[in-house]
Amino acid sequence: MPLLGLIAVALIAFSLVWPQGQGDRSWGPFGHTPVQQTPEMKAAIQREKDAAARRDAAARKAIEDAAQPPPPAPR
Repeated sequence: MPLLGLIAVALIAFSLVWPQGQGDRSWGPFGHTPVQQTPEMKAAIQREKDAAARRDAAARKAIEDAAQPPPPAPR
């Protein structure tokens, strides 16, 4: 039992210096800037969000256009 307690304490201490799994940067000399927080990746993520918003708007417009009845045919 004492060995299990020691292992538990060691794992808790290790988790305090390893928050990178949460997408955060570790403090002090530990860790590095996560890839998702680099300026290049932030720009790529924003471009993808913008493209998705444009696709969504185009799909909504297509659905609205398809729902409208066609204009009457000239006689």
